[in-house]
Amino acid sequence: MSIGEVIAVASDKKHNFSKTVKQEITLLANFGVEGDAHAGKTVQHLYDKKKAPGLPNLRQVHLIQSELFIELKKKEIEILAGQMGENLVTAGIDLLNLPVDTILSIGNVMLKLTGLRKPCYKLNAIHPNLLESVIEKKSDGTVRYKSGVMAVVINGGVIRQGDGIFITKPLTKHKELMPL
Repeated sequence: MSIGEVIAVASDKKHNFSKTVKQEITLLANFGVEGDAHAGKTVQHLYDKKKAPGLPNLRQVHLIQSELFIELKKKEIEILAGQMGENLVTAGIDLLNLPVDTILSIGNVMLKLTGLRKPCYKLNAIHPNLLESVIEKKSDGTVRYKSGVMAVVINGGVIRQGDGIFITKPLTKHKELMPL
């Protein structure tokens, strides 16, 4: 029995902020989502690519938990799958609290979590309060980003809506996901 479920999959061949929801996406090992602008062995995020184009791409796949959409709807912010630039929308998994190097298995596909997605001002083009709604300021002064997690592809394959997700946490000490 799976722990979580894939709610939607999306990709876009251009560096548009939002991605188009698809019936399925194909993931390629050590590369990312086939045909997606962010796929590649080295950084593809436009800002990072300008600074250090030869660095490994730790942002091959962007995942968001559907529970965030429910939380935002309570604030009257309606978000659709793919709209925040994610490749996978999940349900039933607290992605933000998983440690670095957690493996998500979806059929034959294996993803390794690398970090948190740092939210960008472009979110406010979707809704004027979206950016502030995905940044949680804690009482101790720390900040928690809620705009999803990033992963690399260990084993490739096809992912579709409804696929189950299994979690394997690393055996090492819990290392918190940090913004990428």
